[in-house]
Amino acid sequence: MSRTFNRLQRVLDLETKQGYKNTAVVGGIRQFVTYWVGQAREEVADEQDRALVEQIADVLSDYGRLPGPEARAKAISDLNMQLQRRQERLGGQKPAQTKTRTASRQEAKAATAVAEPEVDDPPYASEPDEPPRRQRTYKQVEPDPQGLSQSVTTLKGVGPKIAEQLAKLGANTLWDLLYVFPRRYDDYTLMKPINRLQYGEQVTVIGTIWETRARRSRNNQVIVQSTISDGTGNLQATWFNQPWLTEQLKAGTQVVLSGTVDQFLGRLVFNSPDWEFLELDPLKTRRIVPVYPLTKGLGGNKMREVMHTAVDQWAARVPDPLPQSMRDRQNLDMLPVALEQTHFPDSQQELHNGRRRLIFDELFLLQLGMQASRYDWQSQPSHKIEADPAVMVRFRNALPFELTGAQQRVIDEIAADMIATVPMNRLLQGDVGAGKTLVAAAAMLCVASVGHQAALMAPTEILAEQHYQGLSKLLTQFGVTTGLLTGSTPAVAREQILAGLADGSIQVAIGTHALIQEHVQFHNLALAVIDEQHRFGVDQRQALRDKGTGIGDKVNPHLLSMSATPIPRTLALSLYGDLDVSILDEMPPGRQEIKTRWLPGRDRERAYTFIRKEVAQGRQAYVIYPLVEESDKVEAKAAVADHQRLDEQVFPDLRVGLVHGRLSAADKEAAMRAFKEGELDILVSTSVIEVGVDVPNATVMLIEGANRFGLAQLHQFRGRVGRGEYQSYCLLIADSESDEAGERLAALEKTNDGFALAEKDLELRGPGEFFGRRQSGLPELRLASLLDMEMLEKAQQEARTIFADDPLLAKPEHQLLRDRVAQFWADAADVS
Repeated sequence: MSRTFNRLQRVLDLETKQGYKNTAVVGGIRQFVTYWVGQAREEVADEQDRALVEQIADVLSDYGRLPGPEARAKAISDLNMQLQRRQERLGGQKPAQTKTRTASRQEAKAATAVAEPEVDDPPYASEPDEPPRRQRTYKQVEPDPQGLSQSVTTLKGVGPKIAEQLAKLGANTLWDLLYVFPRRYDDYTLMKPINRLQYGEQVTVIGTIWETRARRSRNNQVIVQSTISDGTGNLQATWFNQPWLTEQLKAGTQVVLSGTVDQFLGRLVFNSPDWEFLELDPLKTRRIVPVYPLTKGLGGNKMREVMHTAVDQWAARVPDPLPQSMRDRQNLDMLPVALEQTHFPDSQQELHNGRRRLIFDELFLLQLGMQASRYDWQSQPSHKIEADPAVMVRFRNALPFELTGAQQRVIDEIAADMIATVPMNRLLQGDVGAGKTLVAAAAMLCVASVGHQAALMAPTEILAEQHYQGLSKLLTQFGVTTGLLTGSTPAVAREQILAGLADGSIQVAIGTHALIQEHVQFHNLALAVIDEQHRFGVDQRQALRDKGTGIGDKVNPHLLSMSATPIPRTLALSLYGDLDVSILDEMPPGRQEIKTRWLPGRDRERAYTFIRKEVAQGRQAYVIYPLVEESDKVEAKAAVADHQRLDEQVFPDLRVGLVHGRLSAADKEAAMRAFKEGELDILVSTSVIEVGVDVPNATVMLIEGANRFGLAQLHQFRGRVGRGEYQSYCLLIADSESDEAGERLAALEKTNDGFALAEKDLELRGPGEFFGRRQSGLPELRLASLLDMEMLEKAQQEARTIFADDPLLAKPEHQLLRDRVAQFWADAADVS
């Protein structure tokens, strides 16, 4: 029983310290006593304590209605005196009999129930009744797209300063603002008081800071600990390396905490929970509260207030582009209702329904845009390429090895595509070393054999030069003329190549983005090949395709995109829709599995010893770094500094070279050539080596800071070795031991399957980081995930249905949909 009274004493002390403002606990003293008296009645041991409990309930139930600080101070002073007398009594004095005052307590409770405003009740009030539902503001009103295009300053309370902050969140117009969605929700309707929390729960609680203190751990890390109480119990929250919190989380501060309930020495705790200051207002009390993304100068309460005004006044005016029949088939909310319930949901079910509609919209508009792009592309004529079958027979006979079954299958698929007058739009996927370039060579030979031109664009000069060396050697056997055009091509040679492309005397052009400059003209480009297509921006890919409308026929070229970064199977539907995809799922004979090991930083010397052992056997090694030079902002090893250390201290007797993106093309070429020709034992590099020359003698790939690369990129690095007859190895050293880094590197250890790794990379990093928006050409998805296969399939099915009936969305009933697709795709182009 003394523990219960001690809790009361702490509340009274804090209320005194705060000047009798009724803020010692969230919801006020009255709410605290509601919980406290229930617990006290259960624990009461004698009639004297029972009477005291009821007396305290009487006084504190009416505390919020007392007229001013003086009256409240007197009430608390009287209670303190009663508590002091209890302490003296328990110290040995004979208990006195006191009559209970249940009747007066009930009268006081009844009075306060009428007088106290509902907002003073905490969000997790214990009454069993369902929390009051917010009435929907949506009414059948006339859509007003023009009004929605107005500035956010149209809203009351939004001036130039607030508008500037909203613009940082991407909201310039009212329409933009309605699509700034909450990043999470605090469900106050289901919130538990602290005394009901259970270990392992993901919860949000509200309470008052009792105290906050900071200390240092053994490794000098600052640990900030706060004790939070909500009147039912206490909870300790801990944050690491955030010393400024001691100034923000002062005693008496009311806060919202969200996190997972942990346990320490038998007590429930929060470790590094999210938190924000609490102000009980009508937008928070007893409801599911949206928590919006913020920016400096724009607080959570103000943002909620702005959003509430925008939703109330404008959500009903948003036009709904989906036909009623589609909404019925897919059981979707109307768009205004979905917007309202996503921002200020009446219940978890309404929130689910609202978000489901908005997610469907994004995926549906995504599919419609891709369908339209491909319709537009294929509506233009293309060259009909009918090569003599004998050309392919001669091609196969000229090779020093047999084509794999997968290579022959894909060559046949491409040949069948190019016979048609509809332009080919095919993606060729294959793991590192699967033989994609040879397939492209066969396609280019077919085109050149009938008098047309082909072009291959690579993302780097190193890769373009490698392609040129291999392709020119192969194609010249068949009388095909080739040319290399990069940013480093000398002026005289450049003029000769440009002239050859314009008059058709150069049949196959290989190069970098230099191929798409305005003054580059082709005579009759019939095939455009884009290597590592995801590394080019949408505009760059389109520019190469546009070269088909040059000096000769005004037609689209056939397009073959190649990628050694496998696109995960779960993305094929969403990213490419009906695009033709070919997969080289066989590796050429002789390719060995590369043994991969993840090492802690302390085992770096072991890795160096292993490299020395391989070099002693006549092999070579790569060492990859995430940075060119050391940075104050990023604690990662850098190629330039470590090259010097490796060259002078670790391997002074070996030949250590250096290549990185800041070197001139000539210097990069010289370093790569020296390594390939065996003049270097070790090549230190940055990610520029991701697509580099083939060095069959290289057997070790050591990657420093491996956690800083994506799985797909790590797999590309690994593919630089294992290209000869010798067993090869990939050693990964991470400068972070986070769970995510560990999961990523462990996945690389387990498999050499690029497609499986791409799936894992997508799962860990999400589509945005996997591709990068500029490379993918996809509009930004605010709510939807490209991994939501069920919703994706529904969206694609509906898109196909509408597109089959009205590919241009020209019908009057599709006008809103056409406008919405255009708006959705405004910042992106096609994905091919």
